[in-house]
Amino acid sequence: MRGRLSAWLVKHGLVHRSLGFDYQGIETLQIKPEDWHSVAVILYVYGYNYLRSQCAYDVAPGGLLASVYHLTRIKYGVDQPEEVCIKVFAPRNNPKIPSVFWVWKSANFQERESYDMFGIFYDNHPRLKRILMPESWIGWPLRKDYVAPNFYEIQDAH
Repeated sequence: MRGRLSAWLVKHGLVHRSLGFDYQGIETLQIKPEDWHSVAVILYVYGYNYLRSQCAYDVAPGGLLASVYHLTRIKYGVDQPEEVCIKVFAPRNNPKIPSVFWVWKSANFQERESYDMFGIFYDNHPRLKRILMPESWIGWPLRKDYVAPNFYEIQDAH
């Protein structure tokens, strides 16, 4: 099932995959990492002028990593603004996604947090460095295959 934005993207020849709608009826689209920056600029020009949130998650142990963007079309006098959810998947062995900091400045700390927790590299981010963990931390703590250093599980505890 295709939503309004998906139909508009198809009409203008922009490659994407519709993932349907979430429980609130918000359209969800998948964009390839190599297409993400140009699609982000187009969405901004189309009117999605507010990045409500950016987050990331680990799809499966050893699988893909996802960067998720919730965009909103803010207009004066509109009570129910249009929203869209964009998912960009990247392979865990080389998780690179173009940064949208230069499109939506609010992506700054959010992309840094996704980098810090999952190791997703956001190309052209002006200050991509750890924000929550110390710089000396090894690994990406929210990945499903992460093993905490110096963690010893108590066996056969009663």
